[in-house]
Amino acid sequence: MFRSVRHMIYDLIEWRSQILSGTLPQDELKELKKKVTAKIDYGNRILDLDLVVRDEDGNILDPEQTSTISLFRAHEIASKQVEERLQEEKSQKQNIDINRQAKFAATPSFALFVNLKNVVCKIGEDAEVLMSLYDPLESKFISENYLVRWSSCGLPKDIDRLHNLRAVFTDLGSKDLKREKISFVCQIVRVGRMELRDNNTRKLTSGLRRPFGVAGNSLR
Repeated sequence: MFRSVRHMIYDLIEWRSQILSGTLPQDELKELKKKVTAKIDYGNRILDLDLVVRDEDGNILDPEQTSTISLFRAHEIASKQVEERLQEEKSQKQNIDINRQAKFAATPSFALFVNLKNVVCKIGEDAEVLMSLYDPLESKFISENYLVRWSSCGLPKDIDRLHNLRAVFTDLGSKDLKREKISFVCQIVRVGRMELRDNNTRKLTSGLRRPFGVAGNSLR
């Protein structure tokens, strides 16, 4: 609703500027005024505001100088025009949805390309960085993990892959694109001692995987 009203306000501001410029011929000016009044009446209707009754030129009818029957007939005509506009908008939206669904159905699969630049996180030990796609509404992951092993020095364990940490999430079908929400989740798992502050060599452990952090970003 907000986006619809915003677009209508932008249109009205632009048309108002054209009217105030005084450069339009009379016939174009008359058509533009009708367009403005039609847009205002349509906006009032979707916002459940009162319908303004107008004459053929778009001027508001004065109830003090217009008969009751004339007001009633003008109100009927205005209501019919607004309803026709609503049905037209609804039909166009349905056609767009149908075309979009047909397009998704005709496309076998989609892919998401990910390029990891850096991991800015002070870990203190080696870590594993896992990236995946997640559906927050269904509370489940919808892809496999892309795993990058990160060293305590702040560089990839496989130094040959520096600046070349790329992955493609493939086989994302139309069902995935129809999901209401999809998030990109990054999990960091620390690999090393049980406790970072464990300095006692007799109790020193290594190679343990401990959750360290998680981050997410909504894709839609």
